[in-house]
Amino acid sequence: MSKPLTGPGRDGDPRRMEPGVDNRPVDDRPVAVAVAVEERVVTKPARTSAAAAFALAFGVAAFVCVLIVILSPVGLVLGIIGLILGVIGLRAARRVGITGKGVAIAGLVLSGLAIVISIAFAAGVVTVLNNDSAVDRIEQEVDKMRDTLPDNVEVPQP
Repeated sequence: MSKPLTGPGRDGDPRRMEPGVDNRPVDDRPVAVAVAVEERVVTKPARTSAAAAFALAFGVAAFVCVLIVILSPVGLVLGIIGLILGVIGLRAARRVGITGKGVAIAGLVLSGLAIVISIAFAAGVVTVLNNDSAVDRIEQEVDKMRDTLPDNVEVPQP
């Protein structure tokens, strides 16, 4: 029978120390040692759905375009694309290992807002243009502004 392991580096130490075991002094009898095995679960990080990310990008672009009034038709088209990608992103986020539900929802909200604002702007423009008195007032204002412009404008030459 071989000698049992002893304390901190001394062969004749009457106390026997085992890492991870009760550190009470024991005699020289063999001791059964329980070995704890640490199991690590290695998982891949979840990926964000590309459709959800693009939905957010298109939603932001559509919202900015709608806020710049002259680009409202472009914002409408981008909003529709963002809305479609947002729905695809929500469906993709249901799968295991793919995230992006919040990103897809944000894209849907921004795209929806852009579409609603763009349609409201278009409806307002159509309403104003179909009203003859409103068109006459706009023409009068444009004529007033044209009358206030100077006839001769001198541009400095370099």
